Amino acid sequence: MSAEPPRAARWLTGTGTAIRRAAFPGLQAAARRESAAVLQFRRPSGPPSGTGSGQARPYERLEDGYAVLRVIRTGGFGSQDGYQLQGSCGEFTVTCRPGPTRLMAPGVTLATIRQTGEFPSETLRGIQLWSGNQTELADWINRIRERHGDRLRLIVWDDTGFELPWELFWVPADERHGLAGGLLGALLVMTRWTTVHGVDENLPRYTGDCQGRVLAYLHEDMTADGRVFTPYAHQVHDTMTPFLQALDLPLPDERTGLVYMGCHGTYGEAVMRLSLGDRTWAEFNTRDMHVLREDRALVCLNACHSGRFVHNRVQGEEALRGFAELFLRKGAGGCIVTAGEVGDQEARGLVRRLLHEVAAHPDRPVTETLRDFRARAVDDFGTLAAIPTTRNDDGQVDKVGQKRVLRLLYAFMFHYYGHPLTTLRLVAGNGHAAWGGGQW
Repeated sequence: MSAEPPRAARWLTGTGTAIRRAAFPGLQAAARRESAAVLQFRRPSGPPSGTGSGQARPYERLEDGYAVLRVIRTGGFGSQDGYQLQGSCGEFTVTCRPGPTRLMAPGVTLATIRQTGEFPSETLRGIQLWSGNQTELADWINRIRERHGDRLRLIVWDDTGFELPWELFWVPADERHGLAGGLLGALLVMTRWTTVHGVDENLPRYTGDCQGRVLAYLHEDMTADGRVFTPYAHQVHDTMTPFLQALDLPLPDERTGLVYMGCHGTYGEAVMRLSLGDRTWAEFNTRDMHVLREDRALVCLNACHSGRFVHNRVQGEEALRGFAELFLRKGAGGCIVTAGEVGDQEARGLVRRLLHEVAAHPDRPVTETLRDFRARAVDDFGTLAAIPTTRNDDGQVDKVGQKRVLRLLYAFMFHYYGHPLTTLRLVAGNGHAAWGGGQW
């Protein structure tokens, strides 16, 4: 859903063996910063010391069965940018220092999969290799899976901006404890988190149900998204200005449960290149958005690149900025965003199906619906032990196999930022039973 003309991957349009795969786009070297201070994962005995620039203690509210994986940007290994991992779940902790296998990894991100021309199967195999290099992390994940089972709730707090595909992290099987292997986001309930600047630079707080009507903006290319809202009370706009005005002014007698945007999105290496529809990040940032502040509505951005971040050094701050951080800062009860470009009709249908499932199960946390959604995508794909090859025995590109992999990757591109227990409870529209709607 990028506003720029789509560039089809070369494996989709080429023939025979004369296909040239595009190289990764040029990456500007990011300015290195000092290594982040190591956070204390043990529960402190004294009172918390606050948030912001002070020494925060973000793990003091963790309940049994909750785990936090903190991904911290560092100077890396040698002259390359990298990261370290710090995980905590009760007495189970893990620390993975920077090193040669924890570097910025543009070859495993889903953000540019349609732009680079790389075969989807090569991206998936690259993610498998990247995961296999993180043995300490995998061991920690299996230890906490064994301890908490289905009650485990994992929060991945990643402020690196490296666009690492945590939902697709390959978890090895642990036969001794009866744990199946698979992709992290399909195996357990997980959520992402980012530092919300200037509000409460801490873990997400539980705010209860996101309950009420739907307030939506739909670009003319995405009017089909509106079918999802038919059973529910909704106000849908086809132009941006009235939508933003409605977002600024909450209704005194009516709550909003979901704010939805179906439109094009753009991305660049500076915050000025981020946009939704025909509005820039900065233009959204100046809006009051009282509906979010008052009603704590869930935000769903069905727009390419809506889940990507940039380091905003060009505007004089050491801060990771993006639309997820913006809407959370404005008061959203959670955000569903897209990790990259999902511009074809099939991918758009996926997010409509996901939202339909979220809305149809008001008592189930959004994170559980997302896990089940990904698990079904894995089942549809088939065994992960048999990833399609790039070419058949006759030397022709296996287009059918590559599209199968692409469908799987698309299902893991929808990320949720917020508390693991957040639910969406939409109110019924006229002539409809609550939570109804049937097949669509």
